[in-house]
Amino acid sequence: MRIALSSDERTELTDFLIRELKARGHEVICFGAIADGDPEVDWPLASRNAAQAVVRGDADEAIVCCWTGTGASIAANKLPGIRAALCHDAETARGARIWNHANALALSLRATSIPMAKEILDAWFSTPYSEDEWNRQQIERVRSLEQRS
Repeated sequence: MRIALSSDERTELTDFLIRELKARGHEVICFGAIADGDPEVDWPLASRNAAQAVVRGDADEAIVCCWTGTGASIAANKLPGIRAALCHDAETARGARIWNHANALALSLRATSIPMAKEILDAWFSTPYSEDEWNRQQIERVRSLEQRS
């Protein structure tokens, strides 16, 4: 899988994410402060660029990071077709996949420890989207919100 990864700063967590994603067999496409020579390092720009990679089909999913994770998730969610979820634990990540069909994971650089990040990634990548009728209807309702704005 191709993963667009963005952050407004390089930290122990971002270095871990790059290593861990590659170890899991993913291709990592970096944006922001973790990409060599990228001038757009501020969280709105880096998050937008990672989300755009998903929208364009250059990446299958995104992981967007900033100090709290909130700004990165807000910026990514401005793009039609992106469903970014700020996850602080594995259960939230699992729920975001099942019920929200999240295709972008937002993480806090401040609050996400390396062990927690590993648990979140385990849940994220092992949890499929729910395909039951009710959940599909909810995702269609979210898509319709994008078309109305």
